[in-house]
Amino acid sequence: MSGWQALGLELEHWRRAGRTAELWWRDDDAADTGRELDRLLAVHRETESPLALAVVPAQATAALAERLAAEPGVDVLQHGYAHVNHATSGEGKKIELGPHRPAMIVLGELGTGWLALERLFGNRPLGVMVPPWNRIAPALVPALPEIGFTGLSTFGARPRAQPVRGLRQINTHVDLIDWKSGQGFSGEEACLAALVAALTRSRTESGEPVGILSHHLAMDEGAWDFLRLFWDRTSTMSGLRVRPANELFAAEGADGGETRV
Repeated sequence: MSGWQALGLELEHWRRAGRTAELWWRDDDAADTGRELDRLLAVHRETESPLALAVVPAQATAALAERLAAEPGVDVLQHGYAHVNHATSGEGKKIELGPHRPAMIVLGELGTGWLALERLFGNRPLGVMVPPWNRIAPALVPALPEIGFTGLSTFGARPRAQPVRGLRQINTHVDLIDWKSGQGFSGEEACLAALVAALTRSRTESGEPVGILSHHLAMDEGAWDFLRLFWDRTSTMSGLRVRPANELFAAEGADGGETRV
């Protein structure tokens, strides 16, 4: 059975249950304008797929803000502060929001980053933290609502819908890039298998909306081709709805993550 056939079968389970599966799209590492960003926004517009752009505050330019002003359908999320690795040498996994520095310094940077996004984008950014490399020290999570964040988004199955009071977590689950093997496209079948697994888990256990993760600055042609094909094909599938981040993170039922039909 092909990945597309497996997806169709999974959506049939959703339809039989009288439910609609939910997808959302997050793209990381935005900082400036360029050909890759234009290409990303073209896919967003031409497939009419809601897009959430995770912007690095310390690197974000006025040119990016001006470019996105013409794209009202794009949500802006905060992508850490400077996208700098603070892990010690030899630790292996990169992390900006880790335990390596005093929490007050890390949280102070996040607050500074939020102010930078407000200066550039006005009231457009959502209060959603997207940690660089999808990693954040557990001890920092309870402090996020205290400095104004209402949402958190990383990668993989979330442990719970609200890790702490006042903070909704909605993750991504399908990464178009295979970082472990050299940053090439993960492959159509691998992406679809991850999608079906996440949808099944959402239907039977978590209720979490399923997130597609792209990185416009790092994708090869295979990833770009799949991204467009994916949003083209899923736009016509019954039992499936693509929702903007602003709706998901504001939704009263974000912990349920489903739409009844």
